[in-house]
Amino acid sequence: MDDKQHPHSPRPLISRRDFLRGAVAAGICLPLVSCMPLPAPAEQPAVALAHARTYDRAVIRKAVRDMFDGIGGLRDIIRGGDRVAIKTNLTGGTYFKPPPGFFPTESFLTHPEVVRAVGELLRDAGARELFIVEAVYDKESYPVFGYEEVAHDLGATLLDLNRPDPYTDFAAAPVGGDADAIYGDFTFNHILQDVDAFVSVSKLKCHYNAGVTHTMKNLVGLVPAARYTLSPDHWWRSALHGTDAEMGSRLPRVIVDLNRARPIHLAVIDGVMTGEAGEVPRESNTFAPVQPGVLAAGKSAVATDAVATALMGFDPEAEYPATPFVRGENHLNLARVAGLGTNRLAGIRVVGPSIADLRYPFRPA
Repeated sequence: MDDKQHPHSPRPLISRRDFLRGAVAAGICLPLVSCMPLPAPAEQPAVALAHARTYDRAVIRKAVRDMFDGIGGLRDIIRGGDRVAIKTNLTGGTYFKPPPGFFPTESFLTHPEVVRAVGELLRDAGARELFIVEAVYDKESYPVFGYEEVAHDLGATLLDLNRPDPYTDFAAAPVGGDADAIYGDFTFNHILQDVDAFVSVSKLKCHYNAGVTHTMKNLVGLVPAARYTLSPDHWWRSALHGTDAEMGSRLPRVIVDLNRARPIHLAVIDGVMTGEAGEVPRESNTFAPVQPGVLAAGKSAVATDAVATALMGFDPEAEYPATPFVRGENHLNLARVAGLGTNRLAGIRVVGPSIADLRYPFRPA
């Protein structure tokens, strides 16, 4: 299937210069997205860091609570009675085998204890309904990785975003009025429009095409995979990546488009245990487990991802082809130019331990 046959065909690729010239945007919450407006950007958005050596439930709960306190609590994004979606990262499901001696949630998938702690604190803040969402690779993902237990304990609903359930069909979510966007709209499950607040809980990892994959890149898993492939043989969302010749240019801009279509109110990154030199274990790469022992949280996804990138030993403002953005543009730079937030460390207030104290250098993909 080529892009002309695709039900939501991307707009033609544009030059980086043209993109930067036309990509100054504000106003994130779109008319068809029934979400609470994002808080007005502060001069220095806060990103909180915490150290956690294990996934012990009490340790993670305290660390996440301290981070939420450090960024000013949740009152400005959660109101009593709100419905909230939590996007986890279960990329590849049970297909990829973890390194020997490690479970997938200890090496490349979001750990359920982090999602549990986030959900409990959202409940404490007044959230009425919680939805844990992901376009899962296989139906075994939720039970195998501990999410059925977490959902039961939180009273949350698990949804597979590959399906329109519990609605009768998908919705078309507009990217916005920016003529330079790659996509004009995305196919989403209606729940992503109906919730009052949206939380992205990602893993701290590198990515072959995007350089890093944190809370913004996590939104690639919002769209139903079957509708975003270039070939029936592809299990991944190859249309978002583009053809081989476009691999380095399309995905970073699509990440920005996704974050316009479904803004993130709260960004949380699990870096207690993860992997380096890639996003998933493959036989052909050097992916290896690492234990940085770090968590991060903020109300600006761009700022949170920038701090996480710095924690990995990379420059969040680096321009292609500087490491780790060796195969395409830096989506954090594109997001800043698009008005989604800042990735400049000088403009971000870090709460808790310093980046220098927690830095854990990664090998890029």
